[in-house]
Amino acid sequence: MKTIALVFSILIIGNFCFAQQSYTLSGVVKDKQGEPLPGVAIYVSDYKLATATDNQGKYVLKLKPGNYTILVQLIGFKSTDKAISIENKDVRADILLIESSTQLAEVTIKPDPNRMAYLNTFKAYFIGLTDNADRCKILNSELIRFDYDSEKRVLNATTDDFLIIENQALGYKIKFLVKEFQYDYRAGIVFYEGFPHYEDLPGNAAKKEKWEKKRIEAYNGSSQHFFSALFNNRTKEEGFIINKLIRNQAQESLADSIAQSQESGFTARTLTLPGATTFNQPKKTVAKDKLEKLSLGHNFAMLNRTEISTDTLVHWYNDDIRRINFTNVLYVIYTKEKESSSYLSRVRMSINRPSDLGRAQISLINLRGGSVFFYKNGGINNARSMINEGYWAWEKVADSVPMDYLPPHNVETKLK
Repeated sequence: MKTIALVFSILIIGNFCFAQQSYTLSGVVKDKQGEPLPGVAIYVSDYKLATATDNQGKYVLKLKPGNYTILVQLIGFKSTDKAISIENKDVRADILLIESSTQLAEVTIKPDPNRMAYLNTFKAYFIGLTDNADRCKILNSELIRFDYDSEKRVLNATTDDFLIIENQALGYKIKFLVKEFQYDYRAGIVFYEGFPHYEDLPGNAAKKEKWEKKRIEAYNGSSQHFFSALFNNRTKEEGFIINKLIRNQAQESLADSIAQSQESGFTARTLTLPGATTFNQPKKTVAKDKLEKLSLGHNFAMLNRTEISTDTLVHWYNDDIRRINFTNVLYVIYTKEKESSSYLSRVRMSINRPSDLGRAQISLINLRGGSVFFYKNGGINNARSMINEGYWAWEKVADSVPMDYLPPHNVETKLK
């Protein structure tokens, strides 16, 4: 992806504070004639929470304080979503469903000789290219509507109903309402947003044990894991190291003078920038706090190995939300797992690194303006505010777990 792999994962994610009491979200689902609709499926986006309306069209959900999106689905009607905010009281939200008289016509696929190529691109950059992605299957890909802009070389995709994804690697059935998917072939940038809901697949005890291990592996080192650890001031204990990467052409001469004026030195091993040719980094003298210059042609980056403290990075917003705001790029190292072998062999997206980091998982966080607001469970309130590169950009739907997922306390034992 790109020459730098960039991924937006835009999901409206709710706060899930386990110490807080739950409140009731309730309402009635009706059609446009005002008649109540029984048997309507009500899902909470990003979670495993779900319910259905009774014979009077009523539904009830117990939710902890936070922001949620509920998804509403009934055959013969257009699926819809509704943003819900739970604070310190019960909430009522009635929902109107509109009949879908053109539903069958909308899913009729017009002959398109390029459709299979579009579908393969969608699978690669939405489901992913990981080992877990190999065990995922889209059960109703005919729902996907593609639109390709040949002039801009941009592929767009949407669905009007839930895309059903069977993930045999993690043991989930994922229902994903795709609001927007966009892949820019020229820039190599992928963006998608939508509303997923997770259900456990049926399986025997052996399968469930295997799925549990794979879920732990998927969660460990993920963006969700990182922001949860950041909220709880446990990044170091959880295996994360945060450095700062400086990408600024104007500072190249300053970086040179800093690097050359310091004592001691190191020789970096062969480094690879995503989409670029391999090069050998010449020997440089660097500061004891490990300012390391990484360059290729006109590209320039200076890695400051001084560890960033969460006390200086994280700011309190309210009891349920924290925020981060920073300059340059956060260089996040996860030390408790190595990169998958397919990470390099399939997409060559590995981030430049000093040799002492070995094959540790490395991800970059770029701000797009403003602050990133996040919750205790690792959910991002305004995910449009950042761009991920590296390992987090590589892991997509196939490696995702619900926002109410909690790893077991005896993680090390479970992974044996």
